[in-house]
Amino acid sequence: MSTLYSTKVTAVGGRAGTIKSDDGLLDLPLALPKALGGKGDATNPEQLFAGGYAACFENAVIHVSRSAADKVKDDDIAVVATVGMEPNGQGGFVLTVALDVTITGVDQETAEEIVAKAHAACPYSNAVKGNIDVAITVATN
Repeated sequence: MSTLYSTKVTAVGGRAGTIKSDDGLLDLPLALPKALGGKGDATNPEQLFAGGYAACFENAVIHVSRSAADKVKDDDIAVVATVGMEPNGQGGFVLTVALDVTITGVDQETAEEIVAKAHAACPYSNAVKGNIDVAITVATN
């Protein structure tokens, strides 16, 4: 298989440092969240992961709905990703993920079918499968 896309991002200074992509489009300071004792005056890795997962999952919904009888418009989908961090009981940490997906213009059963297919197709979902339990709720408007 050939790689469809790859990117490179360099982190310097850990959670209180910076990140920068090799093309310069991503260039951000990082800060430890206030909830973890930091200043909270910049983004953090969990926010970046949540944003990436939400956008990728929404695109997976778009992708799988294109072949469905009930095509969903891009603006009719909203994905809210909540990423948390918990101690793992062994001195380390684990992530928690919840995805709240809302699709306008389809019935609940159709929305649930689309989201299940999207979860199977999404690269983020596949990357965390077996490692992070992803709680998914589906709603319609």
